[in-house]
Amino acid sequence: MKVGSTKKKKVVVREYELEIGKIQVFDNYMVSIFNEGATLTLERAYQIIGISEIHFRNKNFGFISLRKNSFAIDPTIYNYLKQLENLKAFAIVSVKEIDMHNFKIEKLFYKKPMKFFIEYDNALKWVKRRVSS
Repeated sequence: MKVGSTKKKKVVVREYELEIGKIQVFDNYMVSIFNEGATLTLERAYQIIGISEIHFRNKNFGFISLRKNSFAIDPTIYNYLKQLENLKAFAIVSVKEIDMHNFKIEKLFYKKPMKFFIEYDNALKWVKRRVSS
């Protein structure tokens, strides 16, 4: 993030501390930051889906997976995520090469708009555009 930026401050509506990491809910998107070594299972994904239903029951939203740490993900989770009709954008943010390779595999399971970014601000702009269109 740029120092001295005149951009409007992004306000966290609610923050959830889960066993596997943190979920931040904003006005029309969510951000996940999972713990090092965590495993995102279907059961744990249901917690996140539940959070999305609390905050975005009747409105479109986006999801940003901020991959600061290494963690495992069960790719069958995407079969359930793609059923969320109001989830309009799924962004993955990382600078790690392994995450770029994993993204290609994850994308095979998730047939909706999904994109990989190196910079968080670019991911956020893309998510907001997808959600508002």
